[in-house]
Amino acid sequence: MVLLSMIRILREYERGVVFTLGRFSGVKGPGLIILIPFVQQLVRVDLRTVVLDVPSQDIISRDNVSVKVNAVLYFRVVDPDKAVIQVERYMEATSQLAQTTLRSVLGKHELDEMLSERDKLNADLQEILDRQTEDWGIKVANVEIKHVDIDESMVRAIARQAEAERNRRARIINAEGEQQAAQRLVEAAQTLSAAPEAMQLRFLSTLYDISNDRSSTIIFPVPIDMLRRIFDQGSGTPATAAPARAPGPGTSGT
Repeated sequence: MVLLSMIRILREYERGVVFTLGRFSGVKGPGLIILIPFVQQLVRVDLRTVVLDVPSQDIISRDNVSVKVNAVLYFRVVDPDKAVIQVERYMEATSQLAQTTLRSVLGKHELDEMLSERDKLNADLQEILDRQTEDWGIKVANVEIKHVDIDESMVRAIARQAEAERNRRARIINAEGEQQAAQRLVEAAQTLSAAPEAMQLRFLSTLYDISNDRSSTIIFPVPIDMLRRIFDQGSGTPATAAPARAPGPGTSGT
């Protein structure tokens, strides 16, 4: 029994914190460790990464929305002596600290930020927890927010808000399209008015587009000058004024 109490074998991922008569005397391992019976004591510490599930926390966001948020925490022990000496049951202490930090940090943000900016919130949580657990010999590797549970009535309100936002964007896009189309039409009218031949070419191009369509529409192009001449004759106005003739030699003017 004395020999068994002297020998300890530590695995590769384990370290042993040795106390001699109650005083810290060093960290040993891995491998074979020989202790002085009844004088030295050894506390095993696991150096592997621990996955800690943070329970759901009731949080009231900055815009007064009640949500439930849970997360997962990844950490490991980097200083076994601090993890044993500085804090009692470092696993439980880290879990409680993660819960309180999750409530305090997320309570300063709005619901939209919790849903859309998770990477930023995860980085903030990881930085705060890593700074606070540094004295315990613990390194927080990562923090991930898993679920953000919202009340069903709030889900319907968010859906209505999203629908209203989509309608607003659609109306803005339609208005911008109408504005751009009007500007292009004004520019086209100015270009066509500068050269009458361009209007005639545009007219012929439109006739060509219509003729390719499968329809029974028949179009007879009529020159505008001919129509203007017919309208002038119908109103009694001569189309062209005849030049005045000079009086002959056998006539006398009065």
